[in-house]
Amino acid sequence: MSVVIIGGNECMERKYRDLCQAHGCDAKVFCKYQGGLAERIGSPNLLILFTHTVPHKMVKCALQAVDENTTVVRCHSSSVSSLRQILAENA
Repeated sequence: MSVVIIGGNECMERKYRDLCQAHGCDAKVFCKYQGGLAERIGSPNLLILFTHTVPHKMVKCALQAVDENTTVVRCHSSSVSSLRQILAENA
């Protein structure tokens, strides 16, 4: 399963990837806006938006980039426990 995480804390990026890997998922994490974001997202199975720490521009770009088969989960908290819960429910 492929997972894309938009937002979150930069210092937690490695923990996000490790937790996804522990659940058997390949993860891409984008904490800050980067040029060409829409092309780099690809077509994941699960898109996680940490809404508290992400600019609206990134949310809009991410939602336009994914197709209708992608499950989109919005979460206000960007903690590891929130990610663990999301992965347990969706992965």
